[in-house]
Amino acid sequence: MLVTPDELADAWRENKVHLPLVTHINGVWFGAPDAGVDMQFDFAQLVAHAARTRPLSAGTLVGSGTVANQDTGKGASCFAERRTVETLETGKPQTPFMKFGDTLRIEMLDAEGRSIFGAIEQKIVRA
Repeated sequence: MLVTPDELADAWRENKVHLPLVTHINGVWFGAPDAGVDMQFDFAQLVAHAARTRPLSAGTLVGSGTVANQDTGKGASCFAERRTVETLETGKPQTPFMKFGDTLRIEMLDAEGRSIFGAIEQKIVRA
């Protein structure tokens, strides 16, 4: 689903979407970092960099990748980030990697709790 900046209203500022990116693993909350605060490079910077390094044309999609949060109380959107924080805090990672049968759900919700882009939900299965 495509959403234009005007549809995001006040959530679109500084070339970022200022809303939490909510992640669940097997239905359990994993994290909800604020993409506006915690996104290191805004979309204008990402597009500019991509345009310098490759040809872009109409319809090109540019993704930001995971959002690493400054407030670890908001969880994580990346296993490597969570396991690194755990290692720094306890000396070893506590969170296991995903395995066959696990489900990952990523979604961004507006102020009323409605899904903006639609959820991405994937189950890990053997090929």
